[in-house]
Amino acid sequence: MRFPFRAVLTSALVCGTLGGCARTASVPAPATLPSAAPTSTVPRIAIMSAFDAEWRALQAATEITGKQVVNNRTLYFGRLRGHDVVLLLSGFSMVNAAMTTQALLDRVPVQAIVFSGIAGGVNPGLNVGDVTVPAQWGNYQEQVFARETPQGFAPARKTTDFGGYGMMFPQGTSVTVHGAPADSLVRQFWFPVDSMALAVARRVSSSVTLKGCVTSDRCLAHTPKIVVGGNGVSGPTFVDNAAYREWVWVTFRADALDMESSAVALVAQENRVPFIAFRSLSDLAGGNAEDNEARVFGRLAAENSAAVVLAFLDALPRGAFQRAVKP
Repeated sequence: MRFPFRAVLTSALVCGTLGGCARTASVPAPATLPSAAPTSTVPRIAIMSAFDAEWRALQAATEITGKQVVNNRTLYFGRLRGHDVVLLLSGFSMVNAAMTTQALLDRVPVQAIVFSGIAGGVNPGLNVGDVTVPAQWGNYQEQVFARETPQGFAPARKTTDFGGYGMMFPQGTSVTVHGAPADSLVRQFWFPVDSMALAVARRVSSSVTLKGCVTSDRCLAHTPKIVVGGNGVSGPTFVDNAAYREWVWVTFRADALDMESSAVALVAQENRVPFIAFRSLSDLAGGNAEDNEARVFGRLAAENSAAVVLAFLDALPRGAFQRAVKP
């Protein structure tokens, strides 16, 4: 999720001016949909996005058969490209993403989680409109703010080998240890996506045509591409700063940064549910010379991510994640 794109959409649809106005998800006649009680026991692939503009194309392609409201967020049940799915919005940023993911997993037998959305580009070799499918996600803004001494910044503890950005030193996230006694904890920075899902994404990456134009006279200066593998990072801040972007690239070699993916990846790991995220670059996180590009190309980026997700689902074998459902 990238805030400027959200602000433009919400201002046009609700406020009439650019700003931080809230808008709930647009959905087709929810009151006419049947109850989800009979369908929520069916094992499903969860299709998640942070806000409605990111999932519009996916929702339009889904045959919605039921719904259920959980913590004031609606789960939409149905069929998408031959798979039983549940569609939902995580909400903006890390806390909402983690909360919504766990609430979903507590109520629905989820086979796997597929996240689709937009992100800021970090890798200087990538451009707006490109789609990234990282092999692992890091919670890069879990940090120690170090004490400043005459000799420099001195963090009281370090759980990673990453260098700091000024006083801010990245730390691993505390997670439980599978197979160990209850409440056993370890620090972990990178959260890998599902290897089988990543292989399917890599297989379809050469067959998807991405959009390059918003209108006939507003086009990208390059042909967008799909990059599978590498790193992504997530944190609770919107980044639009060239110096910080450069540090993120040098430190983590991340292709993209966003505000939800690593939170969902962490919850998925704790629940032993396969996870993969598709993120199209709506902007360069401050790396461009002009204004943030998300205001112009955010919708295009969201549609490019959705296009790759649909191709991924087409290629994904039916029942591929059946063993992932917890008893």
